[in-house]
Amino acid sequence: MNTVIVYKSLSGFTEKYAKWIAEDLHTTAIELDSFTPSVLNKETVLVFGGSLHAIGINGYKKLKRTIREHNYKELVLFAVGASPYKPGIEDEIKRANCKTIEEQAIRLFYLRGGFDYSKLNITNRLLMQLLKMKIKSKDESKRSSDEKGMLVSYEKPMDATKRENTQKIVTYVNEIK
Repeated sequence: MNTVIVYKSLSGFTEKYAKWIAEDLHTTAIELDSFTPSVLNKETVLVFGGSLHAIGINGYKKLKRTIREHNYKELVLFAVGASPYKPGIEDEIKRANCKTIEEQAIRLFYLRGGFDYSKLNITNRLLMQLLKMKIKSKDESKRSSDEKGMLVSYEKPMDATKRENTQKIVTYVNEIK
């Protein structure tokens, strides 16, 4: 059985996790735009990671289109976001991204990444500026802790990635094998 790690990263946090997972599973991580589904077969465990973008997993729709006609044993997802882990976050992400009955069976993991405004492309910078303005327009006493943390991170990049966060994924994939 082989394992294929594919990722879509906007600012490097998802890429870092994908490479750690690949290293621990003795394979390589492939950026989604370089991925060719011809490497898949009925024995392949496909692990896909994408950064969260308004609760959507970046690149997941493209991955689904790419692998639609190909066989693989199992798809495992991981989503990387800037917010701290909270109970139920995987279910929330799954509801927003996995619409079919088959997709509901996919194992999904949430990993805390980070935020570095300077690494975003122009489109995402504009979107994040709009979010910043929306948060700043709120009464300070009504801002959530996530919103307060986000405002700070615009000025000071935040990286909460930890290699040990990948262990649940690595263990899960090894159990499938």
